[in-house]
Amino acid sequence: MRIDARELHYRELNRQIREAVAGGETRFELANVNGQRYIGDGIQGEKVQIDIEGVPGNDLGAFMDGPTVRVRGNAQDAVANTMNAGRIVVEGRAGDVLGYGMRGGELFVRGKVGYRVGIHMKAYRGRMPVVVAGGTAGDFLGEYMAGGMLVVLGLERQDGEPLIGDWCGTGMHGGVIYVRGEVDPRLVASKFASMGPAEEKDREDMRPHVEAFCETFSLDVEEALAGAFVRMAAISHRPYGAKYAV
Repeated sequence: MRIDARELHYRELNRQIREAVAGGETRFELANVNGQRYIGDGIQGEKVQIDIEGVPGNDLGAFMDGPTVRVRGNAQDAVANTMNAGRIVVEGRAGDVLGYGMRGGELFVRGKVGYRVGIHMKAYRGRMPVVVAGGTAGDFLGEYMAGGMLVVLGLERQDGEPLIGDWCGTGMHGGVIYVRGEVDPRLVASKFASMGPAEEKDREDMRPHVEAFCETFSLDVEEALAGAFVRMAAISHRPYGAKYAV
């Protein structure tokens, strides 16, 4: 089903998608998307595929449970907000607060990502959410992270460009962050997160997700995994416990 979103308000666009899914439609091509919010929100079903031409607005795939969404361009903020399952692929860059409260599924962004990626991300009922960024990440990566996996590959990074921003891992109390390359320890919130070299077991854990990322974007997985990775993990499962208990 092809929908031209050029003149559609986001409510009308999402109404058409929901009604079509309820009627059994599983394949969608959305043309001329220009900032419409909430595309794919709450949609269920592993067979549902949504292909987006243009730039979707905030909360793409929020509460989504199973579908696959592919963006043929950039995406705005809060992609995969509280997503339960499925996969979202962004061929360009994506904004801030990606994966907020994400409970399962995968988010693959080919380019750079913004601030607070993975904030409050958590594992839920045996599910482990995964975000893989092909480029660099902004400040507060993994803020208040409670579970899941963040991978920053730093591909095509410019000379002198930092892999991540300041205060990585602030409030972190679960999950794991992997960054390909050297990371200045001053960028990591050492009160909350430890940092050290990734070991062979870490590479084994990362590999299936990086393989899927590379297959999605037709990249060489061995090249993406080449070189050293840094691993960051929570120091405590109760980072603020001392503030509320004696």
